[in-house]
Amino acid sequence: MRPSQLDVYRVELEKLARDQGLDYYPVDFEEVPASFMMEIAVYGLPVRMAHWSFGVRYIYQLIQHRMGHSRLFEVVFPGQPGQAFLDRKNSLPENTLVTAHVLGHADFSKNNSLFRRSHRQVGPRFVERAAAHARTVDKAADAHGQPRVEAVLDAALALEQHIDLYKGLRRPRYPERVEKRAPPVTDEFQRRFALLDDDGDGDEQPSTTRPPLPPWPEGDLLWFIAEYGPELDDWERDLVLAVREESFYFYPVFACQIMNEGWASYWHARLLREADFLPQGEYVDAVKTHSDVVRPQAGEGSAALSLNPYHLGFRMWEEIVAARGVDGAREVMKQEDDFGFVRNFLTEDLAEELQLFNYRTERNGDITVLDHDPDKLREMLLAPKFNFGAPSVSVRHVRTDGTLELEQQHDRDGRGLDVERARRVLAYIKKIWRRPVILHTVDDKGGAVEISTEK
Repeated sequence: MRPSQLDVYRVELEKLARDQGLDYYPVDFEEVPASFMMEIAVYGLPVRMAHWSFGVRYIYQLIQHRMGHSRLFEVVFPGQPGQAFLDRKNSLPENTLVTAHVLGHADFSKNNSLFRRSHRQVGPRFVERAAAHARTVDKAADAHGQPRVEAVLDAALALEQHIDLYKGLRRPRYPERVEKRAPPVTDEFQRRFALLDDDGDGDEQPSTTRPPLPPWPEGDLLWFIAEYGPELDDWERDLVLAVREESFYFYPVFACQIMNEGWASYWHARLLREADFLPQGEYVDAVKTHSDVVRPQAGEGSAALSLNPYHLGFRMWEEIVAARGVDGAREVMKQEDDFGFVRNFLTEDLAEELQLFNYRTERNGDITVLDHDPDKLREMLLAPKFNFGAPSVSVRHVRTDGTLELEQQHDRDGRGLDVERARRVLAYIKKIWRRPVILHTVDDKGGAVEISTEK
């Protein structure tokens, strides 16, 4: 079968990318219908467990698309090999640019430390793992009924952001027994001169005790429920852990969005400039597509009130390459996530050039500029990224009757809770925890608030 013109360009772009120092796993490219593009963008994977919430997201994405607020040029899944889906309706120049863009993503996902850590845990062929999860869900529905499966997924997907990437995907349970420690010495005289009672000969073995559950505040809610749910069946536990595993896969994409999209945009622009095999007309059309991708979301000449990660990341990488060279930029790419990237490399001059500022939207739609302080601006950009974009909630205690006590660590993440949404999530959790669930939080005045499934 004769290769298409895009296939010919792809071979040339991959050779050019290697010559420029990009290092990536092979990528399988496939052109697919726009409807399939939207579906996999909403589900986040080519094949994923079925749940009603994805249908809601699909409808929202479809409305945005038809209103002209979004367009999908490609969807990329890192792995060994990576997979890239291109819209079949894209023009040849558009898909040429998209191919170069994908190679930038592939370089980033192979070499960035956060991606590498995550992918070591979930494995190199996670797309296939996700398809296996989908089959597990289908089998569970056949065996136990769709309502029971949906109840488990309601709870698990409501908590999909509540993981702890740094404690590992396959972490052990808490120890059954811990060493009993003597109470701390509080008397100053005893502390200074160690005048403590010691009736033993020093050879006695330290006694142990059963630790509280959990021994410390636990932020990995999916893991805790899967491991310690008092009446959770094995198949329910497997579904909760499947959702948790998928969250481990998605976290780097979320935490490195500005860096990753900017890196891919920088490299598609650079590769196109070097692509002397492209006819002039196709090169010009590809450059026009580049301008559409990396422009601010506000209209031309207006301040960008809605952040375009392609635009911001692209301009930041241009500045870094100009200051440090490509090799220096690659070191930044390998070590940082969006937190370090924005805090360390979004300069005051660049923020001013891009017309970025802190603002408040009034009820009548007017915009009030609050300040141009660069430190406040950086934290405003990063605020939605803390804790995977979710309020910081941890398991505080399990009572003797099995009541699960959760606590929002409001002093840590500084965000409030939607009380009605919180009630719905607690109701989902109760269906699989099968005991009362309580959430301790604060109101807008800092007063203690308790949300319970029993009220």
